[in-house]
Amino acid sequence: LQRRLKRYKPVRASARAAKQKLKAQEQTEDELVKLLSQMKLILQGTHDTESSPEQVAQLVNSMIQEDLLYLLAHSIRLLPFESRKDCQSVFSYTFRFKPTHSLSPEPPALTHVVHRRPEVIVELCRGYGYQESAMPCGVVLRELLKQHEDVAAIILHDESREKERAISVDKIDPGQGPLQSGDGVFWKFFPWIDRGAFEELLTRHKALVAIYLERNFDLFFSRYNSVLVQSSSYVTKRQSIKLLGEILLDRANYSIMTQYVESGEHLKTCMTLLKDDRKMVQYEGFHVFKVFVANPHKSPPVQRILVNNRERLLRFLPTFLEDRTEDEQFTDEKSFLIRQIESMGPLPP
Repeated sequence: LQRRLKRYKPVRASARAAKQKLKAQEQTEDELVKLLSQMKLILQGTHDTESSPEQVAQLVNSMIQEDLLYLLAHSIRLLPFESRKDCQSVFSYTFRFKPTHSLSPEPPALTHVVHRRPEVIVELCRGYGYQESAMPCGVVLRELLKQHEDVAAIILHDESREKERAISVDKIDPGQGPLQSGDGVFWKFFPWIDRGAFEELLTRHKALVAIYLERNFDLFFSRYNSVLVQSSSYVTKRQSIKLLGEILLDRANYSIMTQYVESGEHLKTCMTLLKDDRKMVQYEGFHVFKVFVANPHKSPPVQRILVNNRERLLRFLPTFLEDRTEDEQFTDEKSFLIRQIESMGPLPP
């Protein structure tokens, strides 16, 4: 499998190659399809036959020793559709498998990847950039993020380029070290918010992410607002605003929330969302807007914007999404915000 993956290039209908070369490529593809299918059967068994722990352990050890996990992660986008699905299954079962009577609490393949071959994780992230491999890579990454916090740490802090060594988890100190440049693998996730792993990454390991966002606050929210919140895509815009509200209202992110709601520019962006043509964008924007208004320690820029727009807000809010009559929590929160805006004093001198 290792040799075939290294020399495999998919055959294109327009390829100007000799018939012999095309035939060799097709033969290699057929062999890869069969081998991946066989690996999946060894790992998960069939409806009639359970997998053999001894055979699975042998296969997993071989994959580790021959560096097949990296090769599969690097090549998955090139494989035929069914083989990409088999590859996803191979990754999932391999990263969950623990040998019988193992003394380690973690699956050996997961330990190997986290501590000795983090390039596998980075390659799976890069697979998100290709339509062919986005779904299988996303499924595997979400499973890994649920299993191990160090996977999240590697994704957040790695800034390696292709074919370079990825960051070692032993060298990651979330509270120290240089600030992020914005060129690492994590920052490539922003356009992929609708593919799942981005949300899992930012909400699963709360303490780790809170430190990361606090240290890289300006870069993160500048990128988040420009790429996501102000996106022309309805799906991207709605999901990013919803996720932003979840991040700000999470107790683990209290210091991030207080810093975010001090910004008058962030408030302006949020108030623009309230006037969006799409009701669900308005609704998600409301849940961010309420954090600014409910904050008892408003910054002068935020106070100035709210006081200067008080009359317009008091005319606008009573009829804002008034058809949500069955949503009692929304109605109560809207009434609370109206009272808060009404009771705001004059601007500080």
